[in-house]
Amino acid sequence: MRGKRVKRVGRKKGSKNLYFNKDTHDAIVRYQIETDTSAREKIYVSEILPAFDKLAENLIFIHGFAKNADSYESLKSDCVAFLYETLEKFDPSRGTKAFSYFNVVAKNWLIIQSKKRTKSNQRLVSIDDSTRLSSHDVEKIENFSVSPPQDFFMIKKESIAELFSLMEIIRLRLKSENEIACMDAIITLFKKIDDLDLLNKRAVFVYMRSLSNLNPKQLSVAMSTIRKHYRDLIKDGEFDIF
Repeated sequence: MRGKRVKRVGRKKGSKNLYFNKDTHDAIVRYQIETDTSAREKIYVSEILPAFDKLAENLIFIHGFAKNADSYESLKSDCVAFLYETLEKFDPSRGTKAFSYFNVVAKNWLIIQSKKRTKSNQRLVSIDDSTRLSSHDVEKIENFSVSPPQDFFMIKKESIAELFSLMEIIRLRLKSENEIACMDAIITLFKKIDDLDLLNKRAVFVYMRSLSNLNPKQLSVAMSTIRKHYRDLIKDGEFDIF
């Protein structure tokens, strides 16, 4: 007597529900070989950015890299921007999955930033807390209490002029309307910097959104492109502002 055929139940397909899956990997490969700027931006915003955003979010929360809401938003935004800048470095021909590569890249970046913050916090002491200041620190503060020399203001004025020149050059390099709108917002921000009362990076980001009329994703992509141009110009040594 033949037994009943048992329907084999396989595992449910869950890969499609993962935030960083094979589709993301393929999208990154397509992004790398695509030459059209608008097409690349579309691939990144719709298929890659959500995965980068979730990856950064998970790593920050799992490992406790952010101590408060403000630092979380700022840290995640910077981490996603860094991942965007490393898109071209990923080599799919080596057989490495995109998730594995960018997971390591993001985690290492977050660890480095965490160490930098810890080191900075250990070095910084409030000038109002005189009990923690050494005699050398007190002497330095007193020396800076006097009015700076006239050449200080001349150098500062030249640096500001050079900064605006740098921003105008970056603007000429940009191609998409979103990038130009973002750059115009940055220039406006610097022109009005003395009249603004922005206490943190999050407030600056919100103000930039208002100036550019871009949504957070559009602004994040545009800022990443602008940062690339900025680093290229600084690296060439043409500008020595900071």
